[in-house]
Amino acid sequence: MALTWDDVVRFATQLPEAEESTWYRTPSLKAGGKSFARLRSEAEGGLVLRCEMAEKEALLASGDPAFYTTPHYDGYPYILIDLDHVDAGQLREMLDAAWWLCAPAKLRKAREQAG
Repeated sequence: MALTWDDVVRFATQLPEAEESTWYRTPSLKAGGKSFARLRSEAEGGLVLRCEMAEKEALLASGDPAFYTTPHYDGYPYILIDLDHVDAGQLREMLDAAWWLCAPAKLRKAREQAG
């Protein structure tokens, strides 16, 4: 079943202080005021998600049609995700990792202490 932006928001807002916002005039998600995901309105569409460069390279090398990039994102730690093809569980894990990369240290520390 294809996922929607509403699904992405529902998954992400379960993370501490994650909130829906805008980034480059498109819907986005932020943690402590820092963006970690946005819904692209460009021709190729997709979800832009912050990630480690090594993870981006591995996802692209996997051949999974859910993950792609464009020249604009070459060399940057962002992966593009096709919501029609991504697994919901995998997306939840990736949103969590993106949140962790962008959340301020005080939020990360509070989450670690909460268990």
